[in-house]
Amino acid sequence: MNAKFTISYDGTSFQGSQTQPNKLSVEDALQKVFKSLNIDTKIVLSGRTDRDVHATGQVFNCNLPSYWEELLKLKEALNRQLPLSIKIKDIVKIDETFHARFSAKKRVYRYLVTKKELTAFNSKYLCSQKEFDEEEIKKAIKEFVGIYDFEYFHKTGSDKENTVREIFDARFYRYKDIYVFRFCANSYLRSQIRLMVGFLLKIGEGKLSIEDLKDQLNKKRRVFKTPASPYGLYLAKVYY
Repeated sequence: MNAKFTISYDGTSFQGSQTQPNKLSVEDALQKVFKSLNIDTKIVLSGRTDRDVHATGQVFNCNLPSYWEELLKLKEALNRQLPLSIKIKDIVKIDETFHARFSAKKRVYRYLVTKKELTAFNSKYLCSQKEFDEEEIKKAIKEFVGIYDFEYFHKTGSDKENTVREIFDARFYRYKDIYVFRFCANSYLRSQIRLMVGFLLKIGEGKLSIEDLKDQLNKKRRVFKTPASPYGLYLAKVYY
């Protein structure tokens, strides 16, 4: 039985989402609990998140033994044994052809920023930036919408040969005292969002311009290459 899982996790508790030799990833933690329930299966994640990056709507699929028909009981059993930093939000039976990664149409990430000083209780979940021009960032972020070669917006040394991606929507807004960068795309390169956010924050500070951003997007010159902190980044939703 092919099942689709929607999960959330605190990325600071793991060294990324995909399995690691040291067994300190989200996938490794899930597999440990599956095995304790006598479930031997392969987990297929919708996409990779790096160390310290969080998720509120990560998706994976796997094949379950036929005797686990009561998925609510399975959800409860998994959540009892998983670390507090991972929660199973939903499990549904899905068509056998469903593949969490290859069936995905859109992926939404959010990056959270505050102008306030961070505390001991939120420093791993927000980025702090004291001053920036909100309207300038709102204008600049729209430049990312479209199909671009994001070679200058990904981590050097990544193994991706094709660096072309399409961003369907990009917006910046305020919710109470939190500022949100929201990106919706087909997929992303490693560190792409953090590099985009870092660039936008520099524009908000007046240290870079929208023309600088256009130059880097069109690969005329590499202006900026410092990614924003991973702590504010969340995989929010995957569309199928």
